Amino acid sequence: MSDHIRHGRAVLAQEIAGLQALSQALDEHFVHAVDTIARVCDWGRMIVSGMGKSGHVGRKIAATMASTGTPAYFVHPAEASHGDLGMITQRDGVLLLSNSGETQELSDLIAHCKRFSIPLIGMARKSGSMLIEAADVALVLPETPEASPTGAPTTSTTMMLALGDALAVALLEKRGFTREDFATFHPGGKLGKAFIRVQGLMHAGNELPLVAENAPMREVLLAMTARRFGCAGVVDKAGKLIGVITDGDLRRHMESGLLDKAAGAVMTRSPKTIRPSALAAEALGIMNSKSITALFALDDEGRPVGILHIHDVLRAGVA
Repeated sequence: MSDHIRHGRAVLAQEIAGLQALSQALDEHFVHAVDTIARVCDWGRMIVSGMGKSGHVGRKIAATMASTGTPAYFVHPAEASHGDLGMITQRDGVLLLSNSGETQELSDLIAHCKRFSIPLIGMARKSGSMLIEAADVALVLPETPEASPTGAPTTSTTMMLALGDALAVALLEKRGFTREDFATFHPGGKLGKAFIRVQGLMHAGNELPLVAENAPMREVLLAMTARRFGCAGVVDKAGKLIGVITDGDLRRHMESGLLDKAAGAVMTRSPKTIRPSALAAEALGIMNSKSITALFALDDEGRPVGILHIHDVLRAGVA
């Protein structure tokens, strides 16, 4: 076995051991932290801060919280000491990360929290450290060796990151935060695209190519040409969709006096349709399976309220 593989596995084994110890160490302090953050975020935000490696982890924790329904952002402790303390209000809460718990750059943040009675959650490895002693809620990491022989933060930062994830997920479960809510904060991501709905992409109003059942085919051709969806919807007197005329229908009736007919004689009855609230991915699946390029979206009464073309779906990145 390569020395590199052996060393890599040793690091992973040590960090796994740290995570297992962290899991076993979770207690009422974790519960208190979740409840405190949830209470704060009913009216304020969580400010996350840390120095060095802890700061990098803190940025990720803040980003994860923000994207899962817990308003949070990162404030650099040095910048806080030079004016950014003004970003932290009495409605907010603060989560401070420090491996040793003695990071001097956090002292102004701690003092600010104490001065204005701002809830302070401390995350560190030393139970008797400055940060843990000052914190309203103390999250003490288990004393496990770092994976690096130099003592560089490795296992400790892995535990911090995992504990931040545990807080974020516990909070989203507490709030009933769903995949749809998550997609709202990720409109540019794959998950966000997966939750795009037909009503957000469809064409409506004057863009709809609709004709009456008794409309002459000359009128139908004009409607199809003007709207450029490659089809026209046929509606009855009540405005309900009863059929669709496509380019294929035109070709099939071309040699049997097409222009002498009315829309009702040429249309395809009982066409495939979609609900405006349906996912665009569902509409794409129907269009692909039926080899069609457009779908009418109907309301609860069967009246067309929109039309969705396959190009609209593909341009939105739905696949």
